[in-house]
Amino acid sequence: MIEKIESWLIEQFLKLQFSEFYAEFTAVIILIIGLLILGLIVDRISREILLSGFAKIAAKSKTHWDDLLIKHRVVTAIAHLAPVLFIFYFLPHVFQEYETVVDYVNRLSEIVVIITALIVIFRFLNVVREILEGIALFKDKPLQSYFQLIKIVIGIIMGVLILSIIADKSIMYFFGAFGAISAVLLLVFKDTILGFIASIQLAANDMIRVGDWVQMDKYGADGDVIEINLATVKVKNWDKTITTVPTYSFISDSFKNWRGMQETGSRRIARSIFINQHSVKFCDSDLLERFKKIHILKGYVEGKEKEIEEYNKERKVDITQVSNGRRMTNLGTFRAYLLRYLENHPKISQDLTLLVRQLEPTANGIPIQVYAFCNDIAWANYEAVQSDIFDHILAVASQFELEVFQNPSGSDFKYLMSK
Repeated sequence: MIEKIESWLIEQFLKLQFSEFYAEFTAVIILIIGLLILGLIVDRISREILLSGFAKIAAKSKTHWDDLLIKHRVVTAIAHLAPVLFIFYFLPHVFQEYETVVDYVNRLSEIVVIITALIVIFRFLNVVREILEGIALFKDKPLQSYFQLIKIVIGIIMGVLILSIIADKSIMYFFGAFGAISAVLLLVFKDTILGFIASIQLAANDMIRVGDWVQMDKYGADGDVIEINLATVKVKNWDKTITTVPTYSFISDSFKNWRGMQETGSRRIARSIFINQHSVKFCDSDLLERFKKIHILKGYVEGKEKEIEEYNKERKVDITQVSNGRRMTNLGTFRAYLLRYLENHPKISQDLTLLVRQLEPTANGIPIQVYAFCNDIAWANYEAVQSDIFDHILAVASQFELEVFQNPSGSDFKYLMSK
């Protein structure tokens, strides 16, 4: 039919005194334009039929995957195949007198079909990825990385197929040539290859998951992981900024993952106050009597007094000299008080490590460290609990006749000069 229309057009242009060349050329142009217009009409019809029909099916269906096919425009991409096939089926008939042109048109049609099919495959992979992300088993897996790699592999295969069509050579010819350019490919795709290897290692060793709180000072990342893909890991920081970290950096560099804290439901407190060394002393009887009036400390003081008295008697220690035998100190009693205070605190986990320890003395005094775990990991709540504990410690230190060290300020010097 195309041949008859073309012949009729050529006859009409010849009657209009067109030369044979221009008559044939004009007839071909008109037929190409006509095919393109018909192709647009076919495209509109195919989209209307496929989209409306599939939308009705999806609306009645209780499954979610068919809605995703519409969301990711898979059906639209499939609908575009109809006009492409229509145009390139009839186009060779337009150039039937030109064998060379027909050959190029056939090659072009194959390339366009491959590209359209590639778009369909990529969009379908997006649907599969989103379905898997909705499954609990895959929620914390770097699916983005795997699907990006699949797309790259498919893209390379399709690209080689297109090259083989353009060059009119076997596809195996190009795959064989890849051996010669493998070094170049490794250089070009170095980050992609490293990212893929890193993704596998991260997933296999369960090092990071989407939703983990990670801290990586080198890149300024401190927040929740929101995306893991082939080349990068996106971290949403606590200041609401987003840091992009190369995936391979989580293998080659050091980082901190706070998942363990989140899973145990407890967050560590490890903070010290510094005690002035000159305020440390042995407890006299008056001081011990005052300590006995502290409810949580009474049993400890009485038990310790009895233990020390028995120890000194057994060894016949001359207790008239304070340096002889064993005696209680205000600092040791203070540590015992803090330990009991924390053991009775409702926000401190009692099944995890709980210490009040003395660290090595420094130029700023004697560090007394609280090492415990708060059972509320919400940031604001954790900070409030920690602050309340140290508010109490700083306020109660004077009850043990201990001085908290701090560097002298201008007001301290002013006070001394006023005396």
